[in-house]
Amino acid sequence: MASTSRIATRLPLEMLYHWERQCPDRIYLRQTIHREYVDFTWGEVADEARRMVTALRALGLVPGDKVALLSKNCAQWFIADLAMQMGGYVSVPIYPTANVDTIEYVLRHSETRAIFVGKLDDWKSQEAGVPGDLLRIALPYDTMPAAHQWDDLLAQYDPIPDSPVQAPDALLSLVYTSGSTGLPKGAMLSVERYAWSCEKLVEAVSLTAEDRGFSYLPLAHITERVYIYGGSLFSGATIAFPESLDTFIEDVKRCRPTVFISVPRLWAMFRIKIHEKLPQKKLALLLKIPLVSSLIKSKLQKGLGLDQARVLGCGSAPVAPALLEWYHSIGLEITEAWGMTENHAYSTLNYPFRADKIGTVGKAGPGVTIKISDEGEILCRCDGMMVGYYKDPEHSAEAIDAEGWLHTGDMGKLDREGYLTITGRMKDVFKTAKGKYVAPVPIEGMLGQEPIIEQLCVIGYGMPQPVALVQLAESAMKGDKAGVEAQLEAALNRVNDKLESHARLRGILVVKSPWNIENGVLTPTMKIRRHLLEQKYADIGERWSGSQRILWADAPGAGSQCPAQRQMGLGLLCEKFACRLVQLR
Repeated sequence: MASTSRIATRLPLEMLYHWERQCPDRIYLRQTIHREYVDFTWGEVADEARRMVTALRALGLVPGDKVALLSKNCAQWFIADLAMQMGGYVSVPIYPTANVDTIEYVLRHSETRAIFVGKLDDWKSQEAGVPGDLLRIALPYDTMPAAHQWDDLLAQYDPIPDSPVQAPDALLSLVYTSGSTGLPKGAMLSVERYAWSCEKLVEAVSLTAEDRGFSYLPLAHITERVYIYGGSLFSGATIAFPESLDTFIEDVKRCRPTVFISVPRLWAMFRIKIHEKLPQKKLALLLKIPLVSSLIKSKLQKGLGLDQARVLGCGSAPVAPALLEWYHSIGLEITEAWGMTENHAYSTLNYPFRADKIGTVGKAGPGVTIKISDEGEILCRCDGMMVGYYKDPEHSAEAIDAEGWLHTGDMGKLDREGYLTITGRMKDVFKTAKGKYVAPVPIEGMLGQEPIIEQLCVIGYGMPQPVALVQLAESAMKGDKAGVEAQLEAALNRVNDKLESHARLRGILVVKSPWNIENGVLTPTMKIRRHLLEQKYADIGERWSGSQRILWADAPGAGSQCPAQRQMGLGLLCEKFACRLVQLR
């Protein structure tokens, strides 16, 4: 039985049982299958979770065992996780786009005893990462072979008769970081600290049972786990899932979410595709005409499926303020937020939305304290911290000090109202050949305002001057080269005019070869692995001569992808989703 001494008012399973009692017949999860919703009520979700607990016990699992989840988002992901909580097991979610090495590492490091395998786009390329002797349970989708099938187990076993709740300080989950600078670390999340973060998030954005969420960002990432899954448990909101990549936009439009969270690259792709249909000069002119402006905004919002969204989120990676300002101009107020796996992704957020605070990541949420160290590092303290890193006491002690401050590794500044601006990562700051230190993130933020730029990375370690590696939007790559170079030159001048001499960009290298999750340049959460690009282009400073400032990388066959790369990772999702967004005539 759970202790009465806790930091959270209610724990996740207590919320499940609450909704099961109060509204057993109300729809909770909406899974799209063959273009139709398959709905799960609160009562059905609780019943299936209880049956799965019986099955897991019959298969020999005991409380404390680690159980992995390798699947894209679906209703059964939620139910399996709830079953693991009921049984006292520790969940180990794995990104559905993870490669063989990552899967094998996480399973071995976490000492996992069983794994749920579910919706996967290329399970044949991943199966080698799952040991043959590991107990497998297949969710009811196309997935790798397994000895046990989800539907068969539900039919075979009766539900447990009681409503167990873990101890507040019990280990809930091992959530592995995306590994942007090395091997993933397993953050240990306790039941009550996860519950506290979910409660505070619901309070911060006023989530209610009337809200509708859309779950598609990886549930292995802490943001989706808290903001969508946890938020739904603690608010009673309904959650819908996409069926496939090809039907994604139709699924969003069917759901018409009131809460929608995405990553900067996807928001940028939306704008690029809108501009291809409606160039910015024409759009700006139309937005100045009162009656026409309202019609255009409405059409754009409906085209995105977000005409009823009241909470729009953006996080995971830096976003250019100009991009958020552009969305504000068409009536979509995107809340930028900031957090880490280590504090359940709940730290700061610009909500209620304030346009004058675009460029910040908002202010500390309820129950969170933020301060800046003498070295400029952002420190965070709250009740929603991880317990530590699994089997890694050294890094655990480095992450959270004796006074409870999380050393985030991010650099930033606070304004008079407590709004936080991220100025870069401490590890990203590099020294040029002139012995001067340069923080790349602010420079990337300024250059990223150029609409034709899709992705970029500023490097410069050991170089005379920093350079920008740039990936262009598809339309720009197909456009007039001279015109594109002129735009890049203008953007370069605009940025350099704002920088100190030692930080000014020597030039821009247009990179044609893709940066994506599949080839390892992007993490599963769409962060650029800067160190990989620094290694690949270490000699780039030698390639400039004279006054030339724009170079095009030689990349025979660049842009082509082998079948194994065409997975439903966020990168491909960005491309296809954006292509299908707005049909302006």
